[in-house]
Amino acid sequence: MLSAQGPARANQFETGSGATARPGVSVRSSLHRPCEFRDLGRLGYSEAYALQQELVSRRKAGEIPDQLLFVEHPPVITLGRNAHESNILFSREALREAGVEVHETDRGGDVTYHGPGQIVGYPVFDLREWKRDVGAYVRALEEAIIEGIGEFGLAGERVPGATGVWVGGAKIAAIGVHLSRWVASHGFALNVETNLDHFKFIVPCGLAKPVTSMRALGCAAPLEDVKESLLAAFSEVFEIDIPQPAAIARRA
Repeated sequence: MLSAQGPARANQFETGSGATARPGVSVRSSLHRPCEFRDLGRLGYSEAYALQQELVSRRKAGEIPDQLLFVEHPPVITLGRNAHESNILFSREALREAGVEVHETDRGGDVTYHGPGQIVGYPVFDLREWKRDVGAYVRALEEAIIEGIGEFGLAGERVPGATGVWVGGAKIAAIGVHLSRWVASHGFALNVETNLDHFKFIVPCGLAKPVTSMRALGCAAPLEDVKESLLAAFSEVFEIDIPQPAAIARRA
């Protein structure tokens, strides 16, 4: 799912789509454009979104290079710009009682879920320095995830007409992006050890298709190992140079 502003094409892509700073993982520095990586740990959706907005503004102004954020959200349902409220299957009161927040956001697409055990990636990339092609960007996100989980023996694939990454007919990663003056934000959510029962709260991305996780598929890789594999894949697919990542403290 996509939302675009400015000169970017306003194509729409569907998705089927913390507190303490931690050091990131190292990725071999051997490629081209610089990219800074930050692992935010467990962080609320609103706080992560505010940080994204700040980084987008600074990236537009040329103050910083491309950024890649990894975060793990507490349970939250997000509604994209094209969301249908009917795809949230529980009342707001019932969701509050279950400890699940609900947030509207500026990405395109429908309803999705984030929660513990999921790696959410927020690339803040200036596509003018890569390819001015929204479709190519979404396909590259899919490719990086496919390569990342492939290191653990999982055969990720695309499904025609549905954005994201699938394994055996079930969605393992959702993708939803927003573009403003060619600077991308939002990104992907990969189910590593996510509580899949929480997807019962919604019709994920408006698609009546199953979801899965790396754990459900028998992969016992720790979150940190999956992050490292994803970073290596992003470095290769997007031809970016990720030096020793800097840890950051949670913003007040």
